Amino acid sequence: MLQIYTGDGKGKTTAALGLALRACGHGRKVIMIQFMKGDIEYGEVKIASKIPGFELHQFGLPTFVEKGNPAAEDLRLAKEGFDFACEIISKGEYDVVILDELNCAIDYGLIYLEDVLELLDRVPKEMEIIITGRNARPKLTERADLVSEIKEIKHPFQKGILAREGIDY
Repeated sequence: MLQIYTGDGKGKTTAALGLALRACGHGRKVIMIQFMKGDIEYGEVKIASKIPGFELHQFGLPTFVEKGNPAAEDLRLAKEGFDFACEIISKGEYDVVILDELNCAIDYGLIYLEDVLELLDRVPKEMEIIITGRNARPKLTERADLVSEIKEIKHPFQKGILAREGIDY
């Protein structure tokens, strides 16, 4: 199945990580491929190697991508990450493949929607695909089996509270 977690609220990656933890608890093999993220201080990066059956790979810089004007390195890393995802999916060795922030990579013009749709045509039937990130394209949500929109109602950032280690990253 294809699951999409989208919306402007906090918790899309967190939801995918919860699913990964559950799947690993049942002996499934899970890989998370993070687009536009390259910060090794994220909690999930620090713990990934300690969870049996879970693997995490980052394809991004530890800085934000400028929408409409991505750096050449941002484009290169996104392509490298997408090529890696294509290889992983074609081999069929994982039960769950999480494409974290792929919606954003599409929205920012780092990856083409058409390429993603073509990749989804080649996913083995028994493999679960999870796509996260804001601004999921209608063509993706139409194809998905499950779409959850996480809506921001209130966020500590509105009070000037910055991201907190172990809670927000």
